[in-house]
Amino acid sequence: MREPLDPEMFDPVCPSEVMPIRVGDKWGGMIIQCLEEGPRRFSELMVPLRTVTPKVLTKSLRALERDGFVVRTERAGPRHVEYALTPLGRSLLDLLDAARAWAETHMDALLDAREAAQ
Repeated sequence: MREPLDPEMFDPVCPSEVMPIRVGDKWGGMIIQCLEEGPRRFSELMVPLRTVTPKVLTKSLRALERDGFVVRTERAGPRHVEYALTPLGRSLLDLLDAARAWAETHMDALLDAREAAQ
């Protein structure tokens, strides 16, 4: 049995839209991070991604599936669908970790530059 996803795994005040490196869309990198420990159901993904709408999460998952990063598997039974990383998706984990570390180090400069440009 997998551990449940931590509802606080993404800081709600972290402005993910300032992340200079993205996979797919605003939510792609966070979805990939949620799938790092193994397959997850849609409802499990909604826990830490609490501000995403179901419609947008569906769109993001489909885009990640189209790009070969995620695989969608339907299990027998009543609507049991899981999403998991493919080897290609798993290959992004180190890159995303490096991008996240870089953004944490440079977040103030990024925010200052964007504010100055307005």
